[in-house]
Amino acid sequence: MESKVILVTGASSGIGKATALALAEQGHRVSAGARRTDLMNGLTESGVSIHFLDLTDESSIEEWVADILKREGRIDALVNNAGYGVYGSVEDISIREAKEQFEVNLFGLARLTQLVLPTMREQGSGTIINLSSMGGKVYTPLGAWYHASKHALEGWSDCLRIEVAPFGIHVAIIEPGAIETGFDKVLVDPLIERSQGGPYENLADKMAKATRATFGSGRASSASVIAKVIVKAVESKRPKTRYVAGYLARPTMIARALLPDRVFDWVIRTFL
Repeated sequence: MESKVILVTGASSGIGKATALALAEQGHRVSAGARRTDLMNGLTESGVSIHFLDLTDESSIEEWVADILKREGRIDALVNNAGYGVYGSVEDISIREAKEQFEVNLFGLARLTQLVLPTMREQGSGTIINLSSMGGKVYTPLGAWYHASKHALEGWSDCLRIEVAPFGIHVAIIEPGAIETGFDKVLVDPLIERSQGGPYENLADKMAKATRATFGSGRASSASVIAKVIVKAVESKRPKTRYVAGYLARPTMIARALLPDRVFDWVIRTFL
């Protein structure tokens, strides 16, 4: 496999870090971006270059791309992994928090993609991997803004795929299930805090319990499972448009596709 120049966002932990390491092990030239660069020192030992990246700061995004092009002269693949989840009722989440959710999960990702596309077009090749979620196809209570951002990413990626295909650029979506990344820990405490004493407190407690049961049962997939899928997509001459992997992803998405809305609503409620 020819060595590729690959950018990976959100590489300070979880899927992003595992992906950067897996790609480097395959001999690719990987540049990893994240805000917490202090958590990325181990990557340099594997030959990964690290860079500060804040997807809410356009200058940070521009500097990263400019630095890669100056050093490498090309960009073969972009792995848009960075993202997070804001959970709480629609009433309890402020519009400011909702905008921040979209800024990272969609708009920052979109700006970074815009900046690498001219180079990929000139090369006549490139692969863009967007990390969505099974949450981009299904829904859970108290996750309206997170699910909205992932549903938006799915549609945005589909449109992008058609637009850039004539230039030899591929777009693939990864839809992970429950993964051991610490997502549950970031989700649960703020959810309980936002809902405490309010009309959604009981629902939040049930959601927190269900989340802990899913991620704390030892059944959640490791980040390496998704990293392997990303490596496969990056190295493929014709990657799939979507890859589904990880605990609960496929059965949950199949159930959503087959069941009427109200029946799926009932199924979700029975798990709370």
